[in-house]
Amino acid sequence: MAQFTRKFLKTIMVGDKGLSDDQIDAIIDLHAEVVNGLTEELKTAKAAAEKLASVQKELDEEKANNGDTYKAKYEKEHNDFEAYKKSITDKETAQAKANAVKAYFESKGITGTNLDIAMRGATEEIGGVELADGKIKDTKALDTLLSGTYKGLIVSKGNVGANTGNPPAGAGGATKTKEEILKIKDTAERQKAIAENHELFGI
Repeated sequence: MAQFTRKFLKTIMVGDKGLSDDQIDAIIDLHAEVVNGLTEELKTAKAAAEKLASVQKELDEEKANNGDTYKAKYEKEHNDFEAYKKSITDKETAQAKANAVKAYFESKGITGTNLDIAMRGATEEIGGVELADGKIKDTKALDTLLSGTYKGLIVSKGNVGANTGNPPAGAGGATKTKEEILKIKDTAERQKAIAENHELFGI
């Protein structure tokens, strides 16, 4: 492949004469300008390509970071909303259980102040109740209270019920304080003590 040199230009014939030195110099100068211009354009294009690659990298990183941020934000908001819905459902369920147990106690003859006492002392049993179509599926735990601790709270026809105005003394013949009653670990004993000392709880 021929190289664009002065020697090469001297071999070029125009008519029956070769190129003069001035003509060769002019051609070489023009060629140099073209080559230098192309070189500068190539450098500019290369720099632009490198800059574009850098910008693209930054965009990819930004996209990735923002993607993670938005994902985390979405997941947090979603989880917070689900927790809120669950809290509402739990409150509604707890209220439905309390209403069902209250109605059950009333159906068994516990009413008025006695009903308030019974509901305050049956927190654990109310929480353990399972409902089906608003009805209590298993009343065994409640029936145990009715036949034991709450027996004196049941008022039937011809029966004035327990004398809640003058509750009996606590276990051992001594009246217990509110704090002592709340510290009783046995559920049945605690409920019994609440019933016997209901005035301490504002009932």
